[in-house]
Amino acid sequence: MDFTISPEIDGIRRQIAAFVETELLPLEADRDNYDPHENIRPDLLEDLRSKAKGEGLWCLQLAPETGGRGLGRVGMAVCYEEMNRSIFGPVVFNSAAPDDGNMMVLEALGTPEQKDWWLKPVVEGRVRSAFAMTEPHPGGGSDPGMMRTTATQDGDDYVIHGHKWFITGAEEAEHFMLVARTSDDPRRGHTCFLFHRDDPGWEITRRIPIMGPEEHGGHCELIFDGLRIPRRNVVLEEGRGLKVVQTRLGVARLTHCMRWLGLARRCVEIAMEYAHSREGFGVRLADRESVQIMLGTICADIEVGRLLVMKAAWELDHGGYAQKEVSMAKVHVANLLHRAADTAIQINGARGYSRDTILEWVYRYARQARLVDGADEVHRMVLTRHLGAEGRDFFRWPVSEEVS
Repeated sequence: MDFTISPEIDGIRRQIAAFVETELLPLEADRDNYDPHENIRPDLLEDLRSKAKGEGLWCLQLAPETGGRGLGRVGMAVCYEEMNRSIFGPVVFNSAAPDDGNMMVLEALGTPEQKDWWLKPVVEGRVRSAFAMTEPHPGGGSDPGMMRTTATQDGDDYVIHGHKWFITGAEEAEHFMLVARTSDDPRRGHTCFLFHRDDPGWEITRRIPIMGPEEHGGHCELIFDGLRIPRRNVVLEEGRGLKVVQTRLGVARLTHCMRWLGLARRCVEIAMEYAHSREGFGVRLADRESVQIMLGTICADIEVGRLLVMKAAWELDHGGYAQKEVSMAKVHVANLLHRAADTAIQINGARGYSRDTILEWVYRYARQARLVDGADEVHRMVLTRHLGAEGRDFFRWPVSEEVS
């Protein structure tokens, strides 16, 4: 494993860094630039997206023929981290959840027709999308086997009945992906569908209030009562819904980690800046051993997170599934983000707890990291299953093929 990056990737990273520094960071200090849900104001977002497109920094994760720059997972790790130095960053570059994961899975699995009508408008930034899978009790959450939303075939259509909630971005989405049960087969009983916001037979019953800032479109509760979806809108094929989910979530979990590393580094920046300027009892905070220990610990944890993310990205780029590597990264980086924000707030004191910096924003946002795309406990269970199946080989080193 060689974690050096190409000059091309570093060039894109530098472009992103300059854009974030000049175009995005100055906006964060003025609350007039936020929408009512604490994300960037939509009109500002459209202007910045146009600038990002003009600089060739749009949809870096997608293939050139789809409208992107063709970065692999390693390149994404480098660039996504740089994007999320700003809390506004990823959405400006069309690399924010849930559109990010939705675009990648449709690029990989969609038919030419699906790519034209469903994917293309999302890639171009004309519409937003959502992925509807999670259900309230007793339906499926982390365990898709508990899913109760059904899709019953009726001629060339499927008729959907069920209940979903915490569907990110749903209030502003026009294009939706939906996972529903088409049989009781535990492996081939789920199917993924595409539908449009204007299709009849479903509704958003509420935008669920949460403790932190929200993605555009919030987190919504949806009821399906007779939504009809034509067969041509099935992704992959009937009964392959879990394959679609695995294809989407493996990379999506890792892209969360890539972005969270950028936020964690930003927390350290804010803490360092304050520690070097603030004095107490004749000593700068930066010269106090206790503060140095706090910052040093977080810096080491960030670097561990970067290595875990890069290892998983490398494995994906080389054709592996990286299931255990992604789970390790997800657990570590999700917890790291919370610790980084907490440490930075502690060093900044009352200033950190106020809205004079973005630290309180990141702190509230960070708590969801241990829940989204699988709770910590689920990922630890996944790791333990791998350990049971692989034994000592769980810790094996990859070995290159000998060249004669």
